[in-house]
Amino acid sequence: MSQKIKNALISVSNKENLNNLLQALKKYKINIISSGGTYRSIKKMGFKAKEISEFTHFKEMLDGRVKTLHPKIHSGILFNRKKDAHKKQMKEREFEQIDLIIVNFYPFKEILKKTSNNNTIIENIDIGGPSMVRAAAKNYNDVTVITDIKDYAAFIKEIKKYKGKTSLQFREKLASKAFGLTAFYDSMIAEWYNNKLGIKFPERKTFFGKKVSQLRYGENPHQKSSIYLSDLKYDKNNLNQLSGKDLSYNNYNDIFAGLEILFSERKMSSTVIIKHANPCGVASNKSSFKSFTSAQASDPVSAFGGVVACNFKINKKIALEINKTFFEVILAKGFDKKALKILKKKKNMRIIDISKISFKSETTTKIFDNSFLLQEKDKTVFDRKKLKFVTKNKPTKGEIEEIEFAFRICKYVKSNAIVITKENATIGIGAGQQNRLDSCRIAAQKAKKFQPKKLYNCIAASDAFFPFADGVKELVKAGVKLIIQPGGSIRDKEVIAEANKAKIKMVFTGTRHFNH
Repeated sequence: MSQKIKNALISVSNKENLNNLLQALKKYKINIISSGGTYRSIKKMGFKAKEISEFTHFKEMLDGRVKTLHPKIHSGILFNRKKDAHKKQMKEREFEQIDLIIVNFYPFKEILKKTSNNNTIIENIDIGGPSMVRAAAKNYNDVTVITDIKDYAAFIKEIKKYKGKTSLQFREKLASKAFGLTAFYDSMIAEWYNNKLGIKFPERKTFFGKKVSQLRYGENPHQKSSIYLSDLKYDKNNLNQLSGKDLSYNNYNDIFAGLEILFSERKMSSTVIIKHANPCGVASNKSSFKSFTSAQASDPVSAFGGVVACNFKINKKIALEINKTFFEVILAKGFDKKALKILKKKKNMRIIDISKISFKSETTTKIFDNSFLLQEKDKTVFDRKKLKFVTKNKPTKGEIEEIEFAFRICKYVKSNAIVITKENATIGIGAGQQNRLDSCRIAAQKAKKFQPKKLYNCIAASDAFFPFADGVKELVKAGVKLIIQPGGSIRDKEVIAEANKAKIKMVFTGTRHFNH
């Protein structure tokens, strides 16, 4: 337990909920030190306060850049109440102890939303606030630090319970939260600089994230989980949920996988159906309805219980078709009134408007224990100028358009990946196998099972080269007439010879798309 709180320093940009806090401080005769807008707000509410310049006998300077950066402030926060030497030094200088710090920082993120003016942004980087918070958090044995207005109620309850004091456990918990805030704040600023300067791989990389919500559990019921947002401007992830149960960890995982594929197609109406972070059906078509039905037809068994992502507005006709199958989540760029009414009949199905979704990050991250991998996003499909038509039979211009769709979808399928397509729609997907031959077999089997009529003259895409000719034989046997692959195997000649023997077409891209 600490001594009774004598002096509190309050400096907040967010003035919400101050009144109840001030009443509690007044009740326990806690003196208030403050400055600027906070001081004026406190006085306006009818409470007594001493202005910082009066407390320090030092007038703020440099347009307010220096006001709390003063020895009297930081000595008052940092001095160890148990050390005689500290007590002596404080007494000699007639410095007072400061036992409570209530601070929130300049709203750096809010400024980024409003302006791109460099000078304005720089002036809204808080220095004094984080300095006081770090000092108070370091000295939590003697000082209470509050950085979140959500903690006001808990603090009021605490000083009521301990008659103007706080417990060590309470102070330590708030100190931990305070260091989390200063790290978060500095990380945002570092990220802003990195973005401004185009630095993707800085010498030291920090991640910042604000908790959006705690999820019911993680991938499995015995795992705890939460979702965080890491964004310099927004406090929400722009997944506007209109109906249905709360989203789970697995829902989010599938949603993110679906959106990556969905927003890679800009030209036509597209539908992506995801199951366990892999696409089981993808289709692009001038007709939105045809886009959905073609994506579902790719693998209707796997589509059951999946996540549907559409880059178009859903109408009544599509909604009726969607409701014929059980889906966990429906994502779309809007829903008309009739469609929404139909879809809401399924109370548990999550309906989400993605109209405001945009992609900003240039990198992806994979974390394992105390290490993480950071890489650029795979934005390339292939360079048309570098395509190599390696077989005797060459593709037509129309087929080149089709192979781009097939190869683009292939890069989002877990490796080893084989994607079979017809008319800008998947008809067979082989994903996540340890060898390419098995992926070929799975893709062919699914196409034969669900869309056998479309196998004639279809296209197959492989995310990496064929190490042997056996995979090509499997695809040819299924009905594939054109294969697009990176090439680069020591057995490329054997693979090409097998393609020529079968009189099919083969294209090398020189671009690999592993997705582990």
